[in-house]
Amino acid sequence: MAACGFAPLQWWWLTLACVAGWMWIVRQAPSQKAALWWGWAFGVGHFTINNNWFQHAFDFQDKMPPVLGYAAPLALAFYLAVYPALAAGVAWRARGAKADAGFVLAFAAAWIVSEWLRSVMFTGYAWDPLSVIWVPVQPVALLAAWVGTYALSGLTVLLAGALLLIPRRPAPLGVALAGVAALLVAQWMSYRYLATAATVSPDHPVVRVVQPNVPQDARGESDTEMMLAKLSELSGKPGRAPRLIVWPEGVIRDFLEDGYPDYVYPTDPAFLRWRMARLLGPRDTLLTGGTALQFDAAGNAVMATNSVFAVGPDARLGKERYDKAHLVPYGEYLPIPWLLKPLGLARLVPGAMDFAEGPGPRALEVSGFGVVGIQICYEIIFSGRVVDRTKRPRMIFNPSNDAWFGKWGPPQHLAQARMRAIEEGLPVIRATPNGISAVIAADGALIGAVPHEQAGAIEVPLPAAAPPTLFSRMGNWLAAIVAVLLGGTAIAIRRRAR
Repeated sequence: MAACGFAPLQWWWLTLACVAGWMWIVRQAPSQKAALWWGWAFGVGHFTINNNWFQHAFDFQDKMPPVLGYAAPLALAFYLAVYPALAAGVAWRARGAKADAGFVLAFAAAWIVSEWLRSVMFTGYAWDPLSVIWVPVQPVALLAAWVGTYALSGLTVLLAGALLLIPRRPAPLGVALAGVAALLVAQWMSYRYLATAATVSPDHPVVRVVQPNVPQDARGESDTEMMLAKLSELSGKPGRAPRLIVWPEGVIRDFLEDGYPDYVYPTDPAFLRWRMARLLGPRDTLLTGGTALQFDAAGNAVMATNSVFAVGPDARLGKERYDKAHLVPYGEYLPIPWLLKPLGLARLVPGAMDFAEGPGPRALEVSGFGVVGIQICYEIIFSGRVVDRTKRPRMIFNPSNDAWFGKWGPPQHLAQARMRAIEEGLPVIRATPNGISAVIAADGALIGAVPHEQAGAIEVPLPAAAPPTLFSRMGNWLAAIVAVLLGGTAIAIRRRAR
């Protein structure tokens, strides 16, 4: 039930109640081994439901039967459940005769550490940290600008644990109920609130986000004409204001760069770029996802990169491209292939080659639009690892392919992108093949969105960046500081009790 606090249901109050009940069970465990077991069991249920969208990815993989997809979320949960088990085991050591403050503080501190570990171990899987439940309650979510996602998750555990400390007296219980009621009102107001772009001059740059509504199974190797027709129709016409047009990841399958051996080109790249450029005015730029190739000395294509290219009105590519750095295991590459390939396992992304890693968070200089940070798809979920700290951008472009994420994945992905906007104080522009595409303000509010599985486009004045947040300066050191403060206070309370 705790998984129901995340998108698309967003019943955050149910998550708080469930986490509080789980903490009570952990405290009652007769041994640390039992506490670890209850932590792991909770994690298996929580992550199986939370990642149910993972099943849908197997529907598009010819090399593996789709039925494997039904076991995949459970298999993944068996591993992810280790992290709440660690938090439960640490907290159990700090328990007292009753559900005291030391136990709750230790649980919150351990949760911060375990959630951070989940984001870095074995390349990391940071999907849906606990604090994402607060995205619909924007006043609470804005705390991420001060402490970051993982520390806010720990504070969420602290809030849930506080329910265990409420004495059975009317006054404290009334205060708690009033607090929950206030948060429900804040959620209702957040649903009603749609951020609006400030009034700007007619020459102010605009961003146009294109969503062609192309499902995963319609994206074959020979779909260039269909794709370009849909994208061109939705890209609009040049106007007085400079336009930054953004296309999703994974919709342009033909290669855009010159200089490859002739055998790899299904379409002349210069002609393909010309067709894109004719959609642009003299001050417009197009950012689009695409693929680049790497070759060996014999001229054989050996690796690919998942990239973003800038196309100008002169049909030329920008001086730099962005190559995705944080690749999806089993999606864009197959770990330990010598073991898994003989078992019949394959990558979930079509193609014969694995993808190569890029150099990490980088920003591109886009003429007329300043410095644009790029994070492709899955990269946006990693708190504190989305911006080049030496070159702060004015916005983050997050092209994504959520077409294989089922019904739950796209709204969860959008919620995490909104957390990155809050943390960094930067607008986030998301473009996906079939949703949810969005323009997100620097405070995490939605300026506009194209719903899931609908074709459409958003054109709004380019959102402004906020001043650098505390988190943008300190990153996840803030999570370490909050964890130390909570853990140190827990230790002090236990020593005083002794």
